[in-house]
Amino acid sequence: MSRNNYLAVLVLSPVWMSSSLPAIAQSSLDNDEELVLQVTSPRLVRDLYETPAAVSVINAPDIREGQQRLQLDESLNTVPGLFFQNRYNFAQNLRLSTRGFGARAPFGIRGIRIQVDGIPYTLPDGQSQIDAIDLDSAQRIEVIRGPASVQYGNAAGGVIDISTALGDELPQGGRLRLDGGSDDYRKAAIQGNGVDGDTSGIATLSWLTFDGHREQSKAEKALFNARVARDLDSGRRITATFNALHNPKSEDPGGLTLAQAEEDPEQATALAKRLDSSQTVNQQTLGVRFEDSGVLPGQLTLDTFYTHRDFAQQLPFPGSSRIAYDRHFYGISSQYQQESTLAGLPLVWVTGLDVHHQSDDRRRYSVSIDGDITGQTQAENQSATNVAVFGQGDLALSDALNVSLGVRFDRLRLAIDDDWLQDGNDDSGNRTFREYSGVAGISYKLAPAHQVYATLGTAFESPTFTEFANPNGGGFNPELEPQQALNREMGMRGMLGRGLSYDMALFSIRVEDEILPFNVGDQTFYENAGETRRNGFELGLAWDLSYAWRVTSALTLADYELRDFVDEQGNDASGNAIPGLPEQLWVSELEWRGAAGRFAALEWQYVGEFYAENSNQTLVSDYWLVGMRAGDSVRMADQALNLYAGIRNLLDQDYFSNVRINANANRPVEDRGYFEPAPGRTFYAGLEWVF
Repeated sequence: MSRNNYLAVLVLSPVWMSSSLPAIAQSSLDNDEELVLQVTSPRLVRDLYETPAAVSVINAPDIREGQQRLQLDESLNTVPGLFFQNRYNFAQNLRLSTRGFGARAPFGIRGIRIQVDGIPYTLPDGQSQIDAIDLDSAQRIEVIRGPASVQYGNAAGGVIDISTALGDELPQGGRLRLDGGSDDYRKAAIQGNGVDGDTSGIATLSWLTFDGHREQSKAEKALFNARVARDLDSGRRITATFNALHNPKSEDPGGLTLAQAEEDPEQATALAKRLDSSQTVNQQTLGVRFEDSGVLPGQLTLDTFYTHRDFAQQLPFPGSSRIAYDRHFYGISSQYQQESTLAGLPLVWVTGLDVHHQSDDRRRYSVSIDGDITGQTQAENQSATNVAVFGQGDLALSDALNVSLGVRFDRLRLAIDDDWLQDGNDDSGNRTFREYSGVAGISYKLAPAHQVYATLGTAFESPTFTEFANPNGGGFNPELEPQQALNREMGMRGMLGRGLSYDMALFSIRVEDEILPFNVGDQTFYENAGETRRNGFELGLAWDLSYAWRVTSALTLADYELRDFVDEQGNDASGNAIPGLPEQLWVSELEWRGAAGRFAALEWQYVGEFYAENSNQTLVSDYWLVGMRAGDSVRMADQALNLYAGIRNLLDQDYFSNVRINANANRPVEDRGYFEPAPGRTFYAGLEWVF
C-alpha cells in the first residue's frame, strides 16, 4: 500500500519530502512556503485546490519503496473508493472498480479510463488492458474517482493517469533490482538514464517468473519501457516513448465452486489443466508527444500513438474457446490551454480534439474436451473509431471562488466485417453513437489550506463488441444502447495544523440503461435491463504523528442498489445490491522512517461482504488482511545498496482474491465457478543497487 497526497496545499517536513515533487512544489519547499500540488489528469492543468473533483496523487517513493511492483493495487490501495480483485491471475489481469464502474466485468477492466504518458490503454469500445504498464518506470499516478466523460469520453467512470520517468527527472546513473519470494516468485529489473545537452533518456527492462499458489497459474512476463526527450528551443519539447510487452505464457486456473474451494483452494479446475488454459501476448507501443508554449499565448500539447497487440488465449472450457486476435490501435489527441479574461475576471480554458481507431482481426476456434482444435468458428474484423471535441474552462469569480464548465461531443462508430460465412450467418453490421457529456462545478477556498467543491456531470459507457451479439441472430443487437450516468458530488479537502490532511467526498450516481447479461441456453447476451443507484462517502486521511511516524487511512462507505432490474434468471431484482462491490472498505498504513533510508510499514485492510450475482443468492464473506514491509539502505560514496522485504496476508487469512461476477448463470448456483482463492501467508525480499 502507499502513502497518498490527498491535498493540494500542504507543508511537508524534510523527512517526508519526495524527490518526485513537481518543480513548482519543490521551489516552494525551498522557500519554506506552502506546497502547491498541480494535477493534470482532468486535462485542464490546475492546482488541486481549484479542482472540483475527487482526485488523488501518488508519487514515485510510494510506488517503489519496498514494493513488488506487480500490480496497480500496491500503489493505489489507499486511494478511497477503489476496489481491486484478481491480483494473482495474470491471464485475466487485475480487476478494478470505482463507485460501481467496472463492477460488471467478470475479469479485466471495464468502464474506467487508463492512460500512460498520454497514451490511452483504454480502447474506443471501452475495454482496457493494463498488462504492459511498467511500474518500475512509474513516476506519478493521478486518479479521478468519479465519471470524467467530459475529459475522456466513453468508459470514463474513473481515470487512472500514469506518468513514467524522464531521463532528466532522476540523478544520472542506473539501478539493478533483484527480487524473490514465495511460490517461486522471481523478478529482475535494470534501469539506466542520462542527459546529453538538450537530450535526455531513460530505459527500464524487467523480467518476471512466477509459479503461483494454485495449479495452472504460472506466469512469465518481460517489459521494456524507454523515453527520449529533446528540448528543441525555448518552450518546445518532443518526447518519444516506446513500450514493449512479451508474455510467453500466463496460465489460468479457472474459477472454482464454493465446495471445490473449501476442499482444496490450491487446485485448478480439471478442464483448465486438461486444456492448458492460458494466454500469450506480445505488444508494442510507440508514442510521441510535442509540447509548445513558445509560439501561442498558451500551451499546446499533441500526442500521437500506435499500439500493436498479438494475442492468443485458451479459455478453461471446451467448445468455441480458443481465441486469437491481431490488434492495431492508433490515434492523435490534441489540447490547447490558455489563460485569459472574461468580463474582467481570470479565465483558464482548454480545448482539444481526439481521434482514435481500433482494428481487431479476430479468430475463434472450437476445441474438444481433449484440447484438440476441431474447427474454426469465427473470422471477422472488429473496428471502432472515435472522434471527439471538448472544451472546459475555470472562471475565478474571486480569489476564493471558482466556477467550472465543460462539454464534450463524441462520435463513436463500431463495425464488424464478418469473413466467416460457413456457419450460414453474416454477422456484419455497424452502430454509430453520438453522445454529449457535460460537467458543471464550483470550488471555494475556505482558507488557503481548506477547499469545498460541488460537481454535477454526465457520463456514458457504450457496449463492447462482445456485448453487441444479437440474440435474434446476425449482426449487432439493434436494441442495445450506451448506459447513461448522472454524477453528483460534494467534497472537502485540506490540512489541520501542519500534520493532518484530509479528503472527503460524498457522491450520488444514477445510471440508466445499465448493460447487463442474460442467457439463452449456454450463450450469454446483453441488454439494457435496468437502473442502478450508487451513493457513498469517501474519506482519506494522512497524519504526520512526528518526523518519523505517519498514519494513512482510506475509508469507503457506500450503498450500491439495482433498480427496475431483472436478474440473470428473469426474476425481479429491484432493491438487490450490485454484485461484486463491498459496501465497506477500510485500508490503513502505519509507517516509520529512520535515518539513512530505513523504513518499516504495517498495513491492514478490511473488505466488507458482497454478492457474486445479480440475484444476490451467493454472499461472499468479509475479511481482514494484514501485511508489513521494511527496508534499509547502505550508502557507498555516490552509490547505494537498498535492502527490503515484505509479508502479505500476515495472519494467513482465507479469502478470495477474485470472484467472477455473474459467471455460469446457466448452472445451478452451487455449481457456478465464481471463486478464485487467494494465497495464504507469502514472503518476498530483494535488493537494489543504485549506481
